[in-house]
Amino acid sequence: MAGKQGAKRRNAVARGWNWGRGRVLAALCLLVAVLLALPGLVPDGPGRMGSLLETFLPWLGLAVPVLLVAALLRRSFLAVTALLLPVVSWSAVFGPLLSGAGPTPDDAFTVVQHNISDVNPDPAATAHALAGTGAELIAVEELTAPAVPAFEAALAGDYPHHATRGTVGLWSKHPLGAVRPVDIRPSGVGEGWDRGLRATARTPRGEVAVYVAHLPSVRIGPTTGLTSGRRDESAALLGEALAAEPLERVILLGDLNSTLDDRGLEPVTELMDEPGPGFAFSWPAAFPVARIDQILTRSATVTGIRSLPATGSDHLPVVADVRL
Repeated sequence: MAGKQGAKRRNAVARGWNWGRGRVLAALCLLVAVLLALPGLVPDGPGRMGSLLETFLPWLGLAVPVLLVAALLRRSFLAVTALLLPVVSWSAVFGPLLSGAGPTPDDAFTVVQHNISDVNPDPAATAHALAGTGAELIAVEELTAPAVPAFEAALAGDYPHHATRGTVGLWSKHPLGAVRPVDIRPSGVGEGWDRGLRATARTPRGEVAVYVAHLPSVRIGPTTGLTSGRRDESAALLGEALAAEPLERVILLGDLNSTLDDRGLEPVTELMDEPGPGFAFSWPAAFPVARIDQILTRSATVTGIRSLPATGSDHLPVVADVRL
């Protein structure tokens, strides 16, 4: 008798599940998988929805648990099975980043990038925190005139070489030469807007061209979507400067105000190598959801990238190990 009752219960459960229902959920699973793998299919017309999707692309994976709950409630074998599509797609695109930065290689050239915030209440403490990484190069943005002396005093001992242009700065353990501004000022912006510099770092491993850049901010609104015209124009100017760089090895450090998946940064990213593993979300500091602070190289390898604890800024510092 007990065996018959158990069989009845199993049959009832089986009848509750159905391959035919859940077609809409299955279609949504397919859509999420396609968007993860091919975000470029979304047009970048008014509102820049394509760039907006690319900026927060890893978070599209949160659709998977939502769809899973819906599939279970619908008791749909089809929808549950279709969930494999976005899972595989997310894993293929972002799975390699999950390995993290790993141990620092013995021959690593460590660099730090940080938007220190122009309202940082304690720039000296921020400078000491960055120096504590032991990095060979430290690049900063939103460096105000009052903050410069604090950085110079805090970093003078370990970083005797530095250069500043406008609101960007570079501190180095190695001599710097051929320092010059990089004009990335978009049209319609005043003459005092200086957010780019280039220097040659003379390291024991040879000369390296180092660029520090702070691209214009983007805006996101419920009716306007993403507005990034000035950022995109500035990225194109930075790309021209990188393309004209005569030195083979290049390190770019900067607040580029978007993620590397954003097509608006293609004039820059298409000229640089893929960075190493690590999400290293850097913004906003209170709850980081994206890495808009970037460390990119050419003819050198970023073996790992990671974010550091918060300073007095609304960004987290980002540190990377580079093999020259």
